[in-house]
Amino acid sequence: MALRLWASSTSNALRISCASKTHVAPAFSLSRCFSTVLEGFKYASSHEWVKHEGSVATIGITDHAQDHLGEVVFVDLPEPGGSVGQGSSFGAVESVKATSDVNSPISGEIVEVNSKLTETPGLVNSSPYEDGWMIKIKPSSPSELESLMGSKEYTKFCEEEDAAH
Repeated sequence: MALRLWASSTSNALRISCASKTHVAPAFSLSRCFSTVLEGFKYASSHEWVKHEGSVATIGITDHAQDHLGEVVFVDLPEPGGSVGQGSSFGAVESVKATSDVNSPISGEIVEVNSKLTETPGLVNSSPYEDGWMIKIKPSSPSELESLMGSKEYTKFCEEEDAAH
């Protein structure tokens, strides 16, 4: 109670009103996209990343995606040897907030799956671009990479998406 009285008298002395019915927009805006976006990666609008090296492309979910999901508690991944199509689901990520499908940004044959995620799904949160990768594929149509966003485009995309919500 004393704190409320002090706050009230202080706000009166400083002529600050908290009961204003009009909303004044700030003269500046801050980016809400504080997630890490790495150069040399390609990004899908569904928030997956691709790192293409030689004949293999590594795929995972972005830092932005894991941040919005919250603590990841389970990751469901396919078996090696199968194939994925661009934009199709290859697995799922379950967090304390939601379960989300993970889509492949490009088409190809699955050559490796990150088995560490079975026992330590939190790697998706702590290291989304390194230890938290999900699958490695041999791209069947490398030209699909050209349809994905670079780091600057993806950063802008995230900022615009966050501003809309």
